[in-house]
Amino acid sequence: RTRPGRQTGTDPATTPASWEPRPTETATRLILVRHGETEWTAQRRYSGRGDVPLSARGRDQARATAARVAALAPSVAAVVSSPLSRCTATAEAVAAVVGNPPVRPDDGLIECDFGAWEGLTFAEVRERWAGELDAWLASTAIAPPDGESFVAVAERVGRAIEALRDAYPGETVVVVSHVSPIKLVLRDALAAGDAFLHRLYLDTAGISVLDLYPDGGVAVRSVNDTAHLTGL
Repeated sequence: RTRPGRQTGTDPATTPASWEPRPTETATRLILVRHGETEWTAQRRYSGRGDVPLSARGRDQARATAARVAALAPSVAAVVSSPLSRCTATAEAVAAVVGNPPVRPDDGLIECDFGAWEGLTFAEVRERWAGELDAWLASTAIAPPDGESFVAVAERVGRAIEALRDAYPGETVVVVSHVSPIKLVLRDALAAGDAFLHRLYLDTAGISVLDLYPDGGVAVRSVNDTAHLTGL
């Protein structure tokens, strides 16, 4: 059976590329949810390991997202979350309307460690670390000062996603995480290059849906669905 190659649960070199039906296989469906808004995300600050809570708008987004997930998934086997409170609060709102399964924290889903850039805006980082920022943007192997590279993030996120595929075959799992881990999962699911990470925009409380088949097949059903946030 295919194991994750390029870190986040799918290997473009070995994943079946055909749309041939799989009548004997049922996918594990992952509903990927980015957490609701915080003061830092609204200000477009690097928000990694700092435990910044949801804002009032973020809590409204979490409730709207919960209703959308409930409409998408009549049955949810598990709700798994980054341990940071902006994610667990979003996950708890979802769990409350899908049968109230316990929210299971998973350290593998935590945001990238932005190190010395934590809490700063892009412009502030550009002013103080122009060379380091250019190197980071050019290579997923480069980490921010005292931080974590996207290669390292992808490795741990990949292990978390593969564990969910193994633990919940043919079931639906809600995964509440952050922008970087979700981008990395979608990058590999779409067999995209690293430039994808800087071209894809994911809104707070946006929903993406991904099917993972036992033979390694992947189907991306939606990316950054935000219709439920209209009017907030």
